[in-house]
Amino acid sequence: MDGLLFEILVVLGFGLLGAVLFSAIGLISGTDETTTIAPVTLLIVLLGAPPAAIFTFWMAAAVSKHMTHAVPTALLGIPGDTLALPLLQQANALRNLGAPHVALRKMLAGSVISAFIAVPLAVLFAVILAPFGTYITASAPWLFIAAAIVIAYFSAGRWASVVALVPFTLLIVALQGFTAVHDVKLGVSYFLGIAVGPLVAELFSAVSPLENKRMDRAEVRRTTLAPDVKGWGGYFPNPFRVLDRSQVAMTATAAAVTSATFVFSPVAVTVIAGEIVGARVKQAYHRLTSVLAVRNGVTESTYIAEALIPLIAFGLPLSPVAAGPAAPLFNAPPRFTVDAGSGVVNNLHTLMSVTEFLVWGLVAVAIAAAVAYPFAMNHARSAAAFVAKHISHEAIIATFVGLVLVIGLWEGGPLALLVIVTVGLVGGLLNRVLGMNTGVQFMGYYAAILSVPAFLKLIG
Repeated sequence: MDGLLFEILVVLGFGLLGAVLFSAIGLISGTDETTTIAPVTLLIVLLGAPPAAIFTFWMAAAVSKHMTHAVPTALLGIPGDTLALPLLQQANALRNLGAPHVALRKMLAGSVISAFIAVPLAVLFAVILAPFGTYITASAPWLFIAAAIVIAYFSAGRWASVVALVPFTLLIVALQGFTAVHDVKLGVSYFLGIAVGPLVAELFSAVSPLENKRMDRAEVRRTTLAPDVKGWGGYFPNPFRVLDRSQVAMTATAAAVTSATFVFSPVAVTVIAGEIVGARVKQAYHRLTSVLAVRNGVTESTYIAEALIPLIAFGLPLSPVAAGPAAPLFNAPPRFTVDAGSGVVNNLHTLMSVTEFLVWGLVAVAIAAAVAYPFAMNHARSAAAFVAKHISHEAIIATFVGLVLVIGLWEGGPLALLVIVTVGLVGGLLNRVLGMNTGVQFMGYYAAILSVPAFLKLIG
């Protein structure tokens, strides 16, 4: 087989794998993007997949998950993941009106349209910013401090997250010093600890008598599913017919605007976009469906922009998404690195061209749209019922715990596992108590490996 053809088939295969895997994971409520997408992408990187295959896998995974997360959100009234939270109010309102299928269709159609708009626009904005990449890379140690403060302030914890950055960063520095004494240099383990922090905190809480009281439930959760109503012919409903003309225009406009943002919290941008649209639509039912279409579209456009713009323009994870779910695309030692001293990067930024990002980005969106969109539109009810009845959250947790154990032992043995648990527990509690989300914590990690050495050198 021709070498180029084989490479293309490999990339397409990884894209299809990401789409299928995360279309299924998106159906499971409460599966956070960082906890799921990031570790699996990291495994793909460390297994030696080609750069284009890694990128296509991540893009297809992220887009697919933000399509199928609409299923539990609309049909069960349970947010599919973190970015589904801003959709819950309108989705529940339509459930109460007996039209959850309408909510689901609007959300999915908005997602497809926004994803195709976001890729070329995000690449365009990245190209515009790229000439400043040399200056930004050179000043990376100080830029990370500024970016960390900005991202922390716009998290749920606000000033508490900003202040908590200091002890959290010092914890990373202290652990680095401790492992260095034993001739163990870790990178991936810190990343894993932050990514699964909320999960680690929940596992510790499960064995705490105090936390058991919070977790106790008086009765088994019951969910009600409305009858399945199909109003189209064929398997692939046209998203431009699912939305009316005004909704298509609002969704496309919101996607275009948010494709230029890459520093702010995706949740905050999603909420703001919905509020702006809601304030301009008078009729109540039309307002509910329009807000859902726009907000779910913005979950796609913000994720795509916050990964592509920093990756193409700078090669540095300077956004909440880049520092969280997309972190393995930037930093996955020993394969992808960001040099602590100079800020020199060796990752997808240096291994792929702008044209490759554009082409494979659009291919990934097309794969996700071909897999997740028609599946959710045609089989949402049966899939939601299957997940609610047969998929155990404990099994999902065990799967990701096993993945973390394998990668941790591979990198640094038992010492790496201790680091993962320590960082995960502290980070998970900070997330729960102070609202210091994983994106903020990743910025703290990068500040520890980039900014702290530069600061000590400056004062020394």
